[in-house]
Amino acid sequence: MIVGLPKEIKNNEYRVGLTPAGVRALSEAGHKVVVEHNAGEGSGFSDELYERAGAQILETADEVWGMGEMIVKVKEPVAPEYPRMREGQMLFTYLHLAPDFELTKQLLERKVTGIAYETITDNRGQLPLLTPMSEVAGRMAVQVGSHYLEKMSGGRGILLGGVPGVPAARVVIIGGGVVGINSAKIAVGMGAHVTIIDRNLDRLRELDDIFLSKISTLASSTYMIQDAISQADLIIGAVLVPGAAAPKLVTRSMLKDVPNGSVIVDVAVDQGGCFETTHATTHSEPTYYVEGVLHYCVANMPGAVPRTSTFALTNATLPYALKLANLGFLAAIESDSHLKEGVNTYAGHCTYEAVAKDQGLEYTPIDQITGASRSSTSAATPSK
Repeated sequence: MIVGLPKEIKNNEYRVGLTPAGVRALSEAGHKVVVEHNAGEGSGFSDELYERAGAQILETADEVWGMGEMIVKVKEPVAPEYPRMREGQMLFTYLHLAPDFELTKQLLERKVTGIAYETITDNRGQLPLLTPMSEVAGRMAVQVGSHYLEKMSGGRGILLGGVPGVPAARVVIIGGGVVGINSAKIAVGMGAHVTIIDRNLDRLRELDDIFLSKISTLASSTYMIQDAISQADLIIGAVLVPGAAAPKLVTRSMLKDVPNGSVIVDVAVDQGGCFETTHATTHSEPTYYVEGVLHYCVANMPGAVPRTSTFALTNATLPYALKLANLGFLAAIESDSHLKEGVNTYAGHCTYEAVAKDQGLEYTPIDQITGASRSSTSAATPSK
């Protein structure tokens, strides 16, 4: 199989879909890997490193997309990349389709096989390809929030950990999953007063045990969220509904109770955000104010630490990329039901129920399409 590795072109996105080690693994498995010139430069990987790993360097993105039977990326395609996608091509990347009507439309019209990192599952029901970037984003959220709490950055002028005789900042984390626990680790380590809100009481018990009562936990309700954020200096949105748009748990009217100069970091922005006032921003223009509250809603937070992120991402995605390349799409998803969960679009159909529901599209299970295809093939094959 020919695997294409284009350069990311989203605003200030410096990650790349594969490290040279990932390229070597695919090359040694007998596949041809074509890499766009300087694709890995932002993560510290030169063209020479990719060539030594067995890749062929191509000058333009058009060449890479044109040759690649499977395109491995980090972020979802943006408008200039839409015309490069073609029927039957596998696109293996983060897609986050639920809030992105135009990308979904393009994938369906162009009959691209869209395999989303964020909806592939594992035996525990977890999301193994989303986890590494959630870990990065969760840890970054506190780092970024601490920066923007500084007066010259637009915040209240509060030191996250405080000093003796002066209270530490109050950090409220909405969601106790991977992002939430990683945010809590950093916030607790910096000396902040941390509260985690989640609707799963068993998860709250686990978090209480993990942090040895160094955090406060609250069962999620509109009342408790509003009460908690009204006293917060830093609020982190860490809510995830796999494949679906994030629920709007904090309304604009609720922000009127939040102190001016407090900071919101909405890590759920890729799925539309869990604040009513969220809209995606970029690393070049990361913040805005609503009701006096500073919002940081960068949709590719881990892109700011691309070297760490690219290594972490390749560690997680490479086994699945190898399976797709070695077996081909149909055999790969039939051999791995968890990989099958990653298929969001196929042959012009929306094959992920949560995306279809959020966008008002017809949902077609992937088995229904591939089953019909196999039946048609069998019927057309003469018996011997």
